[in-house]
Formats: sequence, structure tokens, C-alpha cells
Amino acid sequence: MRKNQFVRKIYLDREIRRVSEKIGVLGNYPINEITFLNIRTVTSIILFIVILINFRTGYLLAPITILVYYYLFEYVFLDLLIIKRTKKLDREALMFFEILTLTLESGRNLEKALEITVLNVNSELSSEFKKTLFEVKFGKSLLEALEDTKKRIPSETINNIILNMTQTNIFGNSIVDTMYSQVDFLREKQILSIREQINKIPNKISIVSVLFIVPIILLIILGPIFINLVGG
Repeated sequence: MRKNQFVRKIYLDREIRRVSEKIGVLGNYPINEITFLNIRTVTSIILFIVILINFRTGYLLAPITILVYYYLFEYVFLDLLIIKRTKKLDREALMFFEILTLTLESGRNLEKALEITVLNVNSELSSEFKKTLFEVKFGKSLLEALEDTKKRIPSETINNIILNMTQTNIFGNSIVDTMYSQVDFLREKQILSIREQINKIPNKISIVSVLFIVPIILLIILGPIFINLVGG
């Protein structure tokens, strides 16, 4: 208790909460928010001292470096990982929700359909819904467990699908029709993503050409001229 009170004097509550939320959507992150903040603070202090001692202009360089390091630390070790996980979950979503929709179409309710789907799909998204069903098994309602699932998933697309699932379940609309609509949306989004990647290929080829091919061509053309000048 005393340790927690001491920590809260060092870090702002909103900072602890922000880091906690980010760690929460990363799945099995190896450390908690307090450890993360402590590592960032300690390494910042060590870096500050090293720069201050080893550089003549350390008194100017150290504060600037630490400021950049402090913000980059969270970006590299949290934000980039969240972006990567979001993309991975979005790729897995189409297959998962297609199977879930087919299972719902066979007449099963949402909870039973989720049970069958997670047994037949091996993915990170499936693992998140396994946790959902585990919470239901130990006393939560399915709607409460799905709300908690949204807090563990960084993908806005998937969270919107979960929201549509829960609302349909509450208001008694056709969940199969809703899920088919969501699957169509996921499929269209995936096609657009592939097209976007294809459209980027010419730019990547142009960059490679400028960096590697053009210098070689110039060397072939100008090489003999340069040799003649040197020889002359």
C-alpha cells in the first residue's frame, strides 16, 4: 500500500491510466504499467548522467536527448506494438467472423457459436474470445464479457463488430444478417488494403531504382570518360 502511494506521488494518475490502457490492449505484455514507467524513468536518469559526464556540451545536449528519449520510449515499446497487433487482429478478423456467422446461421445462439468458433480457429483474436467465454463461465453475462473484450482489443473495426453483435443481441434483431453485413465490410476493407499495397509498389520500385540502378548506369556511362581523362 505504501509503495503504491509513493508511486502515485511520482507519476500522475492519468499517466498511469494511459499506460495501463495501452498495455491492456497488447495481450500478454511482460510487465505492468508501474514497471514500465519505472524502467523509463531510471533509464532516462542514467542516460542523462552519461551524456552530462561524457560530452562537453552535456548541459545542453542531455536535457534535449532525454526529452526525445522519454517520448520515444513509449512510442517504440507501446505504440508501435499496438499498431502491429491491430494490423494482425484485423487480418485474422475476416476468417474468424466468417466462421462465426456460418455457425450462427446453423441456428446456435451467440455464446454457443463463439464456443464452436474458438475451438476451430487458432489465432490471436480467437484467444481473446476464449478469455471472453472463460469470464462467462465464471459468472459474467455474455454482454459484460464482450464489453471487457473490447477493452483488450486495439482494433476499432473489431470493436465496432462486437458493438453491433451486442446491440443486435439486446434488441432482438437478426444477428445473422448483421454478421453477414460485417463480414462483407471486412472483406471489402481487406480488398482495399491489398489494392493500396499494390499501388505503393511503383513508388518502392522508383526508390530502389534511384538508389541502386541509376548510380550503376551512370558509372557505366561515365566510367570510360573518367578513365580517359585520368589516362590523358
